[in-house]
Amino acid sequence: MHVSRLDLNLFVVLNAIYTEGNITRAARSLNLTQPAISHALGRLRAVFDDPLFVRQGSAMMPTPLTRSLIAPVQQALKTLTSSVQQTASFDPAATRRTFTIGVRDVLESRLLPPLVARLKAAAPAVDIASVRADRREVESELAAGTLDLALDVLLNLPDRVRRTRLLRDTLVVVARDGHPEVGGNPDLDCYLRQSHVLVSSRRKGMGLEDVELARLGRHRHVALRCQQYYAACRVVADSDLLLTMPQQYAYSANATLPNRIFPVPFAMPPLDVYLYWHETAEYDPANRWLRETLLALFS
Repeated sequence: MHVSRLDLNLFVVLNAIYTEGNITRAARSLNLTQPAISHALGRLRAVFDDPLFVRQGSAMMPTPLTRSLIAPVQQALKTLTSSVQQTASFDPAATRRTFTIGVRDVLESRLLPPLVARLKAAAPAVDIASVRADRREVESELAAGTLDLALDVLLNLPDRVRRTRLLRDTLVVVARDGHPEVGGNPDLDCYLRQSHVLVSSRRKGMGLEDVELARLGRHRHVALRCQQYYAACRVVADSDLLLTMPQQYAYSANATLPNRIFPVPFAMPPLDVYLYWHETAEYDPANRWLRETLLALFS
């Protein structure tokens, strides 16, 4: 018989009879009637094709099969009970746990400082692992529990992956201080005359800004494609290249660099960042607490 077709409460009865050594005491410990215990034992005997216990006077003596089963059964019940109790009584101040969050590198500087500060005050034993998640694997990792949460732009994922908007950003243009052609806010013609840095984790393909320029029938020259915004900011500081990047990260990444920040000279849709979790974690108190913490930080 497959375990999915077996009433797991029967193992609670098995453990009670083994522990108490007596049907009456087992019934009392489980707050059940003696006939109910005897019926459950009969079902177990049919499943295993073994008497499981042999009566000796008023005592129920386990058979060899029961003695071989009881240790893993007790361990499984202990693990299940511990998990249920921990979940039902989740207390962030007393919980020792590591949460794994899939985060793009551009979001880490915005996410981690306020989150670590909040955890220090409210959940000092909770640890965070911020990891890079392949967008193609987000659904499977959330389902498997290797990711507790994920932060990313709007992704085409099925409804079993829950989501809510966490924050909204916009794009800005970064140029070095003293750029020969960018003194004030650059207009579109000035923007397109320059060469640009494109930051992308993909080896090829357009950036969001290139998609919007294509809608206008315009095109820019990308002289450098790289993977990290901070590296791109360093390049901009030492060249006449322009960089288009998320505004909130732009101010922190360029805080110590001789760069200036300008509005993008054409209409761009907002950059929405979403918080993702799997439907199986919807009502998990620990996961819900972390989601609510993040939403409060970025509200």
